[in-house]
Amino acid sequence: MNAVEDNTHSANAELERLGYEPELKRSMSLADVVIYGLIYMVPIAPIAVFGIVYNFSSGAVALVYIVAAIAMVFSALSYREMALSFPIAGSVYSYVRYGINQFIGFLSGWAILLDYLLLPALLAVFAASAMTSLVPSLPAWIWIVVFVVITAAINLRGITFTAAMNKIFLVIQLLVLAVFVGWALVAVVQGKGHFSLDPLFHAETFSWSLVFGAIPIAALSFIGFDAISTLNEEAKGGGKTVSKATMIVLWMVTALFVIQVYAAAIFVPAGTVFADGDDTNNAFYNLTGQVMAHWFQVVVTLTSALIALFANIVASNATSSRLVFSMARDRQLPKILAKVDSKTKAPANAMIFITVLSLVIGIFGVENPALLTSLVTFGALTAYILLHVSVLVHFGARTKSRKVFVHWVSPILGAAVLI
Repeated sequence: MNAVEDNTHSANAELERLGYEPELKRSMSLADVVIYGLIYMVPIAPIAVFGIVYNFSSGAVALVYIVAAIAMVFSALSYREMALSFPIAGSVYSYVRYGINQFIGFLSGWAILLDYLLLPALLAVFAASAMTSLVPSLPAWIWIVVFVVITAAINLRGITFTAAMNKIFLVIQLLVLAVFVGWALVAVVQGKGHFSLDPLFHAETFSWSLVFGAIPIAALSFIGFDAISTLNEEAKGGGKTVSKATMIVLWMVTALFVIQVYAAAIFVPAGTVFADGDDTNNAFYNLTGQVMAHWFQVVVTLTSALIALFANIVASNATSSRLVFSMARDRQLPKILAKVDSKTKAPANAMIFITVLSLVIGIFGVENPALLTSLVTFGALTAYILLHVSVLVHFGARTKSRKVFVHWVSPILGAAVLI
Protein backbone atom coordinates (compact mmCIF):
# COMPACT_ATOMS: atom_id res chain seq x y z
CA MET A 1 0.00 0.00 0.00
CA ASN A 2 1.53 3.34 -1.10
CA ALA A 3 1.35 6.60 0.83
CA VAL A 4 -1.74 7.90 -1.02
CA GLU A 5 -3.64 4.63 -0.51
CA ASP A 6 -2.61 4.58 3.15
CA ASN A 7 -3.84 8.17 3.62
CA THR A 8 -7.08 7.32 1.79
CA HIS A 9 -7.65 4.31 4.05
CA SER A 10 -7.00 6.49 7.09
CA ALA A 11 -9.41 9.16 5.79
CA ASN A 12 -12.18 6.58 5.29
CA ALA A 13 -11.53 5.20 8.76
CA GLU A 14 -11.74 8.71 10.25
CA LEU A 15 -14.98 9.33 8.35
CA GLU A 16 -16.47 6.15 9.78
CA ARG A 17 -15.27 7.11 13.26
CA LEU A 18 -17.27 10.32 12.94
CA GLY A 19 -20.34 8.29 12.05
CA TYR A 20 -20.44 8.54 8.24
CA GLU A 21 -20.23 5.96 5.49
CA PRO A 22 -17.77 6.70 2.60
CA GLU A 23 -20.43 7.24 -0.11
CA LEU A 24 -18.79 9.69 -2.52
CA LYS A 25 -16.25 8.59 -5.12
CA ARG A 26 -12.74 9.11 -3.74
CA SER A 27 -10.96 9.60 -7.07
CA MET A 28 -9.35 13.07 -7.01
CA SER A 29 -5.58 13.35 -6.84
CA LEU A 30 -3.72 16.28 -5.28
CA ALA A 31 -3.36 17.79 -8.77
CA ASP A 32 -7.12 17.44 -9.39
CA VAL A 33 -7.92 19.17 -6.11
CA VAL A 34 -5.45 21.99 -6.83
CA ILE A 35 -6.94 22.48 -10.31
CA TYR A 36 -10.44 22.54 -8.81
CA GLY A 37 -9.34 25.21 -6.34
CA LEU A 38 -7.70 27.30 -9.06
CA ILE A 39 -10.82 27.11 -11.23
CA TYR A 40 -13.04 28.14 -8.30
CA MET A 41 -10.82 31.12 -7.47
CA VAL A 42 -10.42 32.09 -11.17
CA PRO A 43 -6.74 32.67 -12.12
CA ILE A 44 -7.65 35.82 -14.08
CA ALA A 45 -10.02 37.25 -11.43
CA PRO A 46 -8.09 40.57 -11.02
CA ILE A 47 -8.82 41.49 -14.64
CA ALA A 48 -12.41 42.48 -13.86
CA VAL A 49 -11.51 44.76 -10.93
CA PHE A 50 -8.12 46.06 -12.10
CA GLY A 51 -9.34 49.62 -12.66
CA ILE A 52 -11.12 49.79 -9.31
CA VAL A 53 -8.12 48.50 -7.32
CA TYR A 54 -5.73 50.73 -9.28
CA ASN A 55 -7.77 53.84 -8.44
CA PHE A 56 -8.20 52.93 -4.77
CA SER A 57 -4.48 52.23 -4.29
CA SER A 58 -3.17 55.11 -6.43
CA GLY A 59 -1.35 52.62 -8.62
CA ALA A 60 0.09 50.30 -5.94
CA VAL A 61 -2.07 47.50 -7.31
CA ALA A 62 0.53 44.70 -6.99
CA LEU A 63 1.20 45.59 -3.34
CA VAL A 64 -2.53 45.42 -2.60
CA TYR A 65 -2.73 41.82 -3.79
CA ILE A 66 0.37 40.85 -1.82
CA VAL A 67 -1.04 42.33 1.40
CA ALA A 68 -4.48 40.80 0.71
CA ALA A 69 -2.84 37.39 0.27
CA ILE A 70 -1.05 37.75 3.59
CA ALA A 71 -4.38 38.62 5.22
CA MET A 72 -6.01 35.49 3.74
CA VAL A 73 -3.19 33.20 4.87
CA PHE A 74 -4.74 33.12 8.34
CA SER A 75 -8.03 31.78 6.96
CA ALA A 76 -6.19 29.24 4.81
CA LEU A 77 -4.28 27.98 7.86
CA SER A 78 -7.53 27.52 9.79
CA TYR A 79 -9.07 25.56 6.90
CA ARG A 80 -5.92 23.43 6.69
CA GLU A 81 -5.95 22.56 10.38
CA MET A 82 -9.66 21.69 10.43
CA ALA A 83 -9.39 19.62 7.23
CA LEU A 84 -6.72 17.49 8.90
CA SER A 85 -8.88 16.91 11.98
CA PHE A 86 -12.31 16.57 10.32
CA PRO A 87 -12.03 15.18 6.74
CA ILE A 88 -15.74 15.71 5.98
CA ALA A 89 -17.38 17.17 2.86
CA GLY A 90 -19.32 19.92 4.62
CA SER A 91 -16.54 22.51 4.68
CA VAL A 92 -16.97 25.23 7.31
CA TYR A 93 -20.37 23.81 8.35
CA SER A 94 -18.77 20.53 9.43
CA TYR A 95 -15.72 22.20 10.93
CA VAL A 96 -17.77 24.53 13.13
CA ARG A 97 -20.23 21.77 14.00
CA TYR A 98 -17.48 19.56 15.37
CA GLY A 99 -15.18 22.38 16.48
CA ILE A 100 -17.78 24.23 18.58
CA ASN A 101 -21.23 22.61 18.64
CA GLN A 102 -24.13 21.53 16.45
CA PHE A 103 -26.14 24.76 16.83
CA ILE A 104 -23.29 27.10 15.87
CA GLY A 105 -22.48 24.67 13.05
CA PHE A 106 -26.06 25.02 11.85
CA LEU A 107 -25.68 28.83 11.84
CA SER A 108 -22.37 28.65 9.98
CA GLY A 109 -23.93 26.25 7.48
CA TRP A 110 -26.68 28.72 6.64
CA ALA A 111 -24.16 31.57 6.49
CA ILE A 112 -22.00 29.75 3.95
CA LEU A 113 -25.17 28.66 2.14
CA LEU A 114 -25.69 32.34 1.31
CA ASP A 115 -22.40 32.07 -0.55
CA TYR A 116 -22.72 28.57 -2.01
CA LEU A 117 -26.41 28.69 -2.98
CA LEU A 118 -26.39 32.18 -4.47
CA LEU A 119 -22.96 32.13 -6.14
CA PRO A 120 -23.93 29.80 -9.04
CA ALA A 121 -26.88 32.10 -9.82
CA LEU A 122 -24.73 35.24 -9.51
CA LEU A 123 -22.10 33.83 -11.85
CA ALA A 124 -24.80 32.87 -14.34
CA VAL A 125 -26.08 36.45 -14.19
CA PHE A 126 -22.59 37.82 -14.92
CA ALA A 127 -22.09 35.41 -17.82
CA ALA A 128 -25.54 36.22 -19.21
CA SER A 129 -24.76 39.95 -19.05
CA ALA A 130 -21.58 39.35 -21.05
CA MET A 131 -23.48 37.41 -23.70
CA THR A 132 -26.26 39.99 -24.05
CA SER A 133 -23.60 42.60 -24.84
CA LEU A 134 -22.44 40.37 -27.71
CA VAL A 135 -25.86 39.05 -28.77
CA PRO A 136 -28.40 41.70 -27.68
CA SER A 137 -31.24 39.99 -29.55
CA LEU A 138 -31.46 37.23 -26.94
CA PRO A 139 -32.72 38.13 -23.44
CA ALA A 140 -30.49 37.42 -20.42
CA TRP A 141 -32.79 34.78 -18.93
CA ILE A 142 -32.22 32.48 -21.92
CA TRP A 143 -28.46 32.58 -21.36
CA ILE A 144 -29.00 31.88 -17.65
CA VAL A 145 -30.98 28.75 -18.52
CA VAL A 146 -28.28 27.63 -20.98
CA PHE A 147 -25.39 28.13 -18.54
CA VAL A 148 -27.12 26.54 -15.55
CA VAL A 149 -28.40 23.50 -17.45
CA ILE A 150 -25.05 22.78 -19.15
CA THR A 151 -23.09 23.08 -15.90
CA ALA A 152 -25.59 20.80 -14.15
CA ALA A 153 -25.18 18.21 -16.92
CA ILE A 154 -21.40 18.30 -16.48
CA ASN A 155 -21.57 17.87 -12.70
CA LEU A 156 -24.16 15.09 -12.88
CA ARG A 157 -21.64 13.04 -14.86
CA GLY A 158 -19.62 12.75 -11.66
CA ILE A 159 -16.57 14.34 -10.08
CA THR A 160 -14.14 12.57 -12.46
CA PHE A 161 -15.76 14.18 -15.51
CA THR A 162 -15.94 17.55 -13.73
CA ALA A 163 -12.22 17.31 -12.92
CA ALA A 164 -11.44 16.59 -16.60
CA MET A 165 -13.44 19.65 -17.72
CA ASN A 166 -11.69 21.77 -15.09
CA LYS A 167 -8.32 20.94 -16.64
CA ILE A 168 -9.49 22.22 -20.04
CA PHE A 169 -10.88 25.45 -18.56
CA LEU A 170 -7.71 26.04 -16.55
CA VAL A 171 -5.40 25.49 -19.54
CA ILE A 172 -7.35 28.07 -21.58
CA GLN A 173 -7.12 30.70 -18.85
CA LEU A 174 -3.43 30.09 -18.17
CA LEU A 175 -2.65 30.13 -21.89
CA VAL A 176 -4.33 33.51 -22.38
CA LEU A 177 -2.57 34.83 -19.27
CA ALA A 178 0.80 33.54 -20.51
CA VAL A 179 0.29 35.22 -23.89
CA PHE A 180 -0.59 38.47 -22.12
CA VAL A 181 2.54 38.39 -19.93
CA GLY A 182 4.76 37.40 -22.85
CA TRP A 183 3.30 40.13 -25.03
CA ALA A 184 3.80 42.64 -22.21
CA LEU A 185 7.51 41.73 -22.07
CA VAL A 186 7.78 42.27 -25.84
CA ALA A 187 5.99 45.62 -25.50
CA VAL A 188 8.53 46.71 -22.85
CA VAL A 189 11.37 45.82 -25.20
CA GLN A 190 9.63 47.87 -27.91
CA GLY A 191 9.54 50.86 -25.57
CA LYS A 192 5.77 50.95 -24.99
CA GLY A 193 6.37 50.60 -21.26
CA HIS A 194 9.14 50.07 -18.73
CA PHE A 195 9.73 48.00 -15.64
CA SER A 196 9.00 49.99 -12.50
CA LEU A 197 8.51 49.59 -8.76
CA ASP A 198 5.48 51.91 -8.87
CA PRO A 199 2.92 49.02 -8.82
CA LEU A 200 4.60 47.96 -5.57
CA PHE A 201 5.63 51.30 -4.10
CA HIS A 202 5.53 54.89 -5.32
CA ALA A 203 6.88 57.32 -2.72
CA GLU A 204 4.87 60.35 -3.90
CA THR A 205 1.47 58.66 -3.73
CA PHE A 206 2.02 55.80 -1.28
CA SER A 207 -0.24 55.58 1.75
CA TRP A 208 -1.07 52.56 3.87
CA SER A 209 -4.62 53.86 4.25
CA LEU A 210 -5.00 53.75 0.46
CA VAL A 211 -3.58 50.24 0.29
CA PHE A 212 -5.79 48.93 3.09
CA GLY A 213 -8.79 50.69 1.54
CA ALA A 214 -8.31 48.63 -1.62
CA ILE A 215 -7.74 45.31 0.16
CA PRO A 216 -11.45 44.39 0.63
CA ILE A 217 -11.93 44.61 -3.14
CA ALA A 218 -8.82 42.55 -3.84
CA ALA A 219 -9.73 40.06 -1.09
CA LEU A 220 -12.90 39.15 -2.99
CA SER A 221 -10.61 37.56 -5.59
CA PHE A 222 -9.21 35.28 -2.86
CA ILE A 223 -12.54 34.14 -1.46
CA GLY A 224 -13.10 30.62 -2.68
CA PHE A 225 -10.25 28.44 -1.46
CA ASP A 226 -12.72 27.22 1.18
CA ALA A 227 -14.45 25.31 -1.63
CA ILE A 228 -11.51 22.90 -1.67
CA SER A 229 -12.58 21.60 1.74
CA THR A 230 -15.87 20.31 0.29
CA LEU A 231 -13.77 17.64 -1.50
CA ASN A 232 -12.61 15.97 1.72
CA GLU A 233 -14.57 12.81 0.92
CA GLU A 234 -13.59 12.69 -2.77
CA ALA A 235 -9.87 13.41 -2.52
CA LYS A 236 -7.42 10.54 -2.40
CA GLY A 237 -5.83 11.00 0.99
CA GLY A 238 -8.78 12.95 2.40
CA GLY A 239 -7.92 15.81 4.72
CA LYS A 240 -4.16 15.53 4.17
CA THR A 241 -4.60 16.10 0.43
CA VAL A 242 -7.11 18.91 0.97
CA SER A 243 -4.86 20.67 3.50
CA LYS A 244 -1.91 20.58 1.08
CA ALA A 245 -4.05 21.77 -1.82
CA THR A 246 -5.42 24.69 0.22
CA MET A 247 -1.99 26.21 0.79
CA ILE A 248 -0.73 25.38 -2.73
CA VAL A 249 -3.72 27.11 -4.33
CA LEU A 250 -3.38 30.19 -2.15
CA TRP A 251 0.28 30.70 -3.09
CA MET A 252 -0.31 29.90 -6.77
CA VAL A 253 -3.17 32.37 -7.19
CA THR A 254 -1.19 35.00 -5.31
CA ALA A 255 1.66 34.65 -7.80
CA LEU A 256 -0.74 34.70 -10.77
CA PHE A 257 -2.64 37.73 -9.43
CA VAL A 258 0.49 39.77 -8.70
CA ILE A 259 2.15 38.96 -12.04
CA GLN A 260 -0.85 39.94 -14.15
CA VAL A 261 -1.67 43.20 -12.35
CA TYR A 262 2.01 44.21 -12.35
CA ALA A 263 2.30 43.44 -16.09
CA ALA A 264 -0.73 45.65 -16.74
CA ALA A 265 0.17 48.46 -14.33
CA ILE A 266 3.57 49.17 -15.89
CA PHE A 267 1.76 50.46 -18.98
CA VAL A 268 -0.42 52.90 -17.03
CA PRO A 269 1.15 56.37 -16.76
CA ALA A 270 1.93 57.46 -13.18
CA GLY A 271 -0.85 59.54 -11.67
CA THR A 272 -3.57 58.04 -13.86
CA VAL A 273 -7.07 57.88 -12.40
CA PHE A 274 -9.55 55.89 -14.44
CA ALA A 275 -12.89 57.67 -14.91
CA ASP A 276 -15.95 56.18 -13.22
CA GLY A 277 -18.00 53.76 -15.25
CA ASP A 278 -16.75 51.91 -18.31
CA ASP A 279 -13.24 53.39 -18.13
CA THR A 280 -12.74 51.83 -14.71
CA ASN A 281 -14.66 48.60 -15.33
CA ASN A 282 -12.92 47.92 -18.65
CA ALA A 283 -9.47 49.29 -17.74
CA PHE A 284 -7.64 45.99 -18.20
CA TYR A 285 -9.43 45.12 -21.44
CA ASN A 286 -8.80 48.57 -22.92
CA LEU A 287 -5.15 48.35 -21.93
CA THR A 288 -4.67 45.11 -23.88
CA GLY A 289 -6.24 46.74 -26.93
CA GLN A 290 -3.99 49.81 -26.72
CA VAL A 291 -0.69 48.09 -25.89
CA MET A 292 -1.17 44.82 -27.78
CA ALA A 293 -3.96 44.40 -30.35
CA HIS A 294 -7.71 44.83 -30.62
CA TRP A 295 -8.26 41.15 -31.45
CA PHE A 296 -6.39 40.14 -28.29
CA GLN A 297 -8.57 42.52 -26.28
CA VAL A 298 -11.57 40.56 -27.58
CA VAL A 299 -9.88 37.28 -26.66
CA VAL A 300 -9.14 38.45 -23.10
CA THR A 301 -12.67 39.80 -22.72
CA LEU A 302 -14.31 36.57 -23.90
CA THR A 303 -11.96 34.43 -21.80
CA SER A 304 -12.80 36.44 -18.70
CA ALA A 305 -16.52 36.74 -19.39
CA LEU A 306 -17.19 33.24 -20.68
CA ILE A 307 -14.50 30.62 -20.06
CA ALA A 308 -13.56 31.78 -16.55
CA LEU A 309 -17.14 32.42 -15.47
CA PHE A 310 -18.47 29.21 -17.00
CA ALA A 311 -15.73 27.18 -15.32
CA ASN A 312 -16.49 28.93 -12.03
CA ILE A 313 -20.18 28.06 -12.35
CA VAL A 314 -19.26 24.38 -12.86
CA ALA A 315 -17.04 24.39 -9.76
CA SER A 316 -19.54 26.43 -7.77
CA ASN A 317 -22.37 24.02 -8.55
CA ALA A 318 -20.20 21.10 -7.48
CA THR A 319 -19.22 22.85 -4.24
CA SER A 320 -22.77 23.90 -3.38
CA SER A 321 -24.13 20.40 -3.90
CA ARG A 322 -21.51 18.92 -1.53
CA LEU A 323 -22.51 21.34 1.23
CA VAL A 324 -26.23 20.61 0.72
CA PHE A 325 -25.46 16.87 0.70
CA SER A 326 -23.51 17.15 3.95
CA MET A 327 -26.20 19.18 5.74
CA ALA A 328 -28.95 16.85 4.50
CA ARG A 329 -26.97 13.85 5.72
CA ASP A 330 -26.98 15.44 9.19
CA ARG A 331 -30.76 16.10 8.90
CA GLN A 332 -30.19 19.88 8.80
CA LEU A 333 -31.90 19.83 5.38
CA PRO A 334 -34.40 17.31 3.93
CA LYS A 335 -32.88 13.80 3.90
CA ILE A 336 -33.75 13.30 0.23
CA LEU A 337 -31.00 15.78 -0.68
CA ALA A 338 -28.39 13.37 0.71
CA LYS A 339 -29.05 10.73 -1.96
CA VAL A 340 -25.95 9.67 -3.93
CA ASP A 341 -26.21 8.34 -7.49
CA SER A 342 -25.17 4.67 -7.55
CA LYS A 343 -23.29 4.97 -10.87
CA THR A 344 -21.54 8.35 -10.72
CA LYS A 345 -21.27 8.50 -6.91
CA ALA A 346 -22.33 12.14 -7.16
CA PRO A 347 -24.89 13.81 -4.83
CA ALA A 348 -27.47 13.91 -7.65
CA ASN A 349 -30.50 15.23 -5.74
CA ALA A 350 -28.47 18.03 -4.18
CA MET A 351 -27.19 18.98 -7.65
CA ILE A 352 -30.72 19.06 -9.09
CA PHE A 353 -31.82 21.22 -6.15
CA ILE A 354 -28.94 23.65 -6.77
CA THR A 355 -29.78 23.73 -10.49
CA VAL A 356 -33.43 24.62 -9.91
CA LEU A 357 -32.53 27.21 -7.29
CA SER A 358 -29.91 28.78 -9.59
CA LEU A 359 -32.46 29.03 -12.40
CA VAL A 360 -35.06 30.73 -10.21
CA ILE A 361 -32.64 33.12 -8.48
CA GLY A 362 -30.75 33.83 -11.70
CA ILE A 363 -33.85 34.65 -13.72
CA PHE A 364 -35.40 36.87 -11.04
CA GLY A 365 -32.08 38.35 -9.89
CA VAL A 366 -30.67 39.21 -13.31
CA GLU A 367 -31.55 42.87 -12.77
CA ASN A 368 -30.01 43.09 -9.30
CA PRO A 369 -26.52 41.54 -9.26
CA ALA A 370 -25.35 44.02 -6.58
CA LEU A 371 -27.72 42.52 -3.99
CA LEU A 372 -26.61 38.97 -4.85
CA THR A 373 -22.95 40.04 -4.57
CA SER A 374 -23.54 41.57 -1.12
CA LEU A 375 -25.29 38.47 0.18
CA VAL A 376 -22.60 36.14 -1.19
CA THR A 377 -19.79 38.19 0.37
CA PHE A 378 -21.57 38.58 3.71
CA GLY A 379 -22.23 34.83 3.94
CA ALA A 380 -18.65 33.89 3.11
CA LEU A 381 -16.99 36.32 5.52
CA THR A 382 -19.38 35.42 8.37
CA ALA A 383 -18.62 31.73 7.90
CA TYR A 384 -14.87 32.43 7.79
CA ILE A 385 -15.09 34.26 11.14
CA LEU A 386 -16.95 31.32 12.72
CA LEU A 387 -14.29 28.99 11.32
CA HIS A 388 -11.56 30.92 13.17
CA VAL A 389 -13.61 30.74 16.37
CA SER A 390 -13.95 26.96 15.93
CA VAL A 391 -10.15 26.62 15.67
CA LEU A 392 -9.75 28.56 18.93
CA VAL A 393 -12.40 26.48 20.69
CA HIS A 394 -11.35 23.06 19.40
CA PHE A 395 -7.57 23.33 19.42
CA GLY A 396 -7.12 26.07 21.99
CA ALA A 397 -9.74 25.51 24.68
CA ARG A 398 -10.63 21.84 24.13
CA THR A 399 -7.33 20.12 23.29
CA LYS A 400 -5.01 22.70 24.91
CA SER A 401 -2.82 22.84 21.82
CA ARG A 402 0.72 24.14 22.18
CA LYS A 403 0.92 25.19 18.53
CA VAL A 404 0.67 28.83 19.53
CA PHE A 405 0.77 30.40 16.08
CA VAL A 406 -1.60 28.19 14.02
CA HIS A 407 -4.07 27.47 16.84
CA TRP A 408 -4.06 30.77 18.73
CA VAL A 409 -2.39 33.72 16.99
CA SER A 410 -3.48 32.92 13.42
CA PRO A 411 -7.25 32.48 14.07
CA ILE A 412 -7.35 35.62 16.23
CA LEU A 413 -5.62 37.68 13.54
CA GLY A 414 -7.74 36.06 10.82
CA ALA A 415 -11.01 36.88 12.57
CA ALA A 416 -9.82 40.43 13.30
CA VAL A 417 -8.97 41.04 9.64
CA LEU A 418 -12.35 39.74 8.47
CA ILE A 419 -14.28 41.71 11.07
